[in-house]
Amino acid sequence: MTIAEINALESADRFVEELGWVFEHSPWVAARAWMQRPFASLDDLCSKMTAVVDATERPDQLSLLRAHPDLGTRAAVSPVSLGEQAGAGLDRLTPHEYEKLLRMNAAYKEKFDFPFLYAVKGSNKFAILEALGRRLESTPEEEFQEALRQVYRIARSRLEGIIT
Repeated sequence: MTIAEINALESADRFVEELGWVFEHSPWVAARAWMQRPFASLDDLCSKMTAVVDATERPDQLSLLRAHPDLGTRAAVSPVSLGEQAGAGLDRLTPHEYEKLLRMNAAYKEKFDFPFLYAVKGSNKFAILEALGRRLESTPEEEFQEALRQVYRIARSRLEGIIT
């Protein structure tokens, strides 16, 4: 799909149908971004979608973070998340690595009240586990902002995958 084709979508419903999945289980981002057409480029579209999230109230931002699955889990993961995680090797963890990931994910969620978010494309299981350990040391506000940055990276990667 091209930017011209995205700009030519005839309704907000159609726009959300095409792009509503980019922000995990949060089609409201696309619905609000629709109002900012036309988009000059992929960069412009991405910028306007992230601006929608930046402009929203913190409870909605927190819901967006919570809509993402725990990395490495094998249940309740969207097909696109499953593919992204497999690409980073999270489907090939050793039993020890899997247990470590589950333990660290639980500690992270307990501390921050949302799942650990990491844009896994181009990464590997070792970098992900290292980042999880390091980010467990963050303050809640630092981690909230980092989680949003990771969501934006995930969304950007997904947009790059569909826009030619």
